[in-house]
Amino acid sequence: MRVVQSALLAVLALTRPGVNAAFAPSKNSYPAAAAARRHVVTAFQQRMSSSTTVTNEETKEAVIGASSLVSSEEKCPSYKELVEKLRNLTQLRRVQAVVNYDQLVFMPQSDRAAAERGAQLSALAGLIHEKATSSEIASLLKTSEEQLLSQASEDVDDETKRILEVTRIDLDKKQRISPELEAKRASLSSSAYAAWVKARQADDFPAFEPVLRDCFDTAMQAARAMQGEEDANKSLYTTMLDEYETGMSADRIDSIFDEIQTALVPLIRRVLESSTPPSKQALSGQTFPIDSQVELNRNIVTALGFDEEHGRIDVSVHPFTTSFGSADVRITSRFSDKEWYQGLAGTIHEGGHAMYEQNLGSSGLEIDEFLSMGTHESQSLFWERHVGLSRPFWNYATPLLQKAFGDQFSFTSEEVYGAVNSVTPSLIRVEADELTYPLHVILRYQLERDVVEGRLDVTDIPQRWKDSMKELLNVDVPNDTNGCLQDVHWSGLAIGYFPTYLIGSATAAQLAHYCRQDIPDFDEQVQGGEFAEIKEWLTSKIHRHGRRYKSLDELLQAQVGEPLNPKYFIQYLTDKYTELYKC
Repeated sequence: MRVVQSALLAVLALTRPGVNAAFAPSKNSYPAAAAARRHVVTAFQQRMSSSTTVTNEETKEAVIGASSLVSSEEKCPSYKELVEKLRNLTQLRRVQAVVNYDQLVFMPQSDRAAAERGAQLSALAGLIHEKATSSEIASLLKTSEEQLLSQASEDVDDETKRILEVTRIDLDKKQRISPELEAKRASLSSSAYAAWVKARQADDFPAFEPVLRDCFDTAMQAARAMQGEEDANKSLYTTMLDEYETGMSADRIDSIFDEIQTALVPLIRRVLESSTPPSKQALSGQTFPIDSQVELNRNIVTALGFDEEHGRIDVSVHPFTTSFGSADVRITSRFSDKEWYQGLAGTIHEGGHAMYEQNLGSSGLEIDEFLSMGTHESQSLFWERHVGLSRPFWNYATPLLQKAFGDQFSFTSEEVYGAVNSVTPSLIRVEADELTYPLHVILRYQLERDVVEGRLDVTDIPQRWKDSMKELLNVDVPNDTNGCLQDVHWSGLAIGYFPTYLIGSATAAQLAHYCRQDIPDFDEQVQGGEFAEIKEWLTSKIHRHGRRYKSLDELLQAQVGEPLNPKYFIQYLTDKYTELYKC
């Protein structure tokens, strides 16, 4: 398991473009290294239609985890004891998630409260780190490897081999982090978060600068410590990326992002020069009762596939998803009676995260936690964009809006579709539309990588930010509150997290392409409010695999026949917005 970096990152929500957030990103309650891997145990659900029928081999694969554990535990008592201890660590991390969740949702925001919580998190992080890196765990793992992996390969199943491999990778990384450094990361993230909140409110980057420098330095120190002999040819920033997007190098991201930026900059220019932009009138202009919105959101997200029997849907200031186990996966959204789409988009987005969590495996081990942050983000954006921003979806949902908001809401489905897909360059990442959002992510990726690689000093971040926003989006940044202080990530030592948002966007588009191939009547099902087969396709291709693959590229290669390819994302945006804006 990833070592816990911070109180903040334990609740790092995967931020949604197009959703206003006074508190920068929403945060998911994942308890390790910026959104550590969850332990949700809902079983793989069989697909229902003939085009997605589960084969005997797939059924066998879906349950192999439980059977292989029994078999391996019978062969090797050390392995059985190791698994028990790893599951106990899972429960401790869930407790840690609760404490982290409380900090961002309920805890008083005073300096004293922040200091006390920082001490609590530091103590808890130290305890978990001590147990996770104990000589007993190391000895049990070594014995298990010797006894199980030394046998003929056909005698030990691939599931057990992968469990041991994942445990070894995580243990080696954790053991390279000293307890003192681990405690510092937990404490610093708590104090840095409080400092960031104050600096953002006061538009005072100079006050935050020394704290931010410490955040970068500490994150870099941890990354250096985690590097082993196998990382001799890996850049420091790639090591930092690996905490969030395992197996994805900085050079690989450069290639993907360069292709996206090259395509989108001229496309955005053409769209903004269009003389026929869609009207936004359907988004506001009347009172939208909160109670009606809450009911509407619940009806839609459960229709999509969120399992409310094993979750909750609540209202909060900042939308997020959190999981405390298979029977408790929670999503929240927020609502304004002056505008309805922010709340619905948030609910659909968080519902996508939650459905991933509700359909991971049940071993309680690392192998049944989510693969990467980009993978997770792809699930929320698949539903929010490729379903929830589609024309067929609004043919389905517009009558629901009319029922919820009364006769005064007289807009057609085409008018609603145009309104929710309108493009306006924004200062704020989390308010950006889906077309301009990628450039916000690329800006942050380039800045943090340059800091780590010594090409940019922390002092110069504000000016570089302003210059880049002007160059990429022709947006003038009036102050640092609406510039480099808008996001919480760096105060949580989450250096390397930002790229996962755009990786998730590109992955969602690729998955949507192949899902449409496998489900030819995709649009007809969406328009008819039938989402079960689409959800089960995602469970088959993504959810149930957990960490059985070593990277997102490897997962996609196995499940759809090619690694991550940004051409589907570029084509999706090009086709959609040239048609909508007639450009």
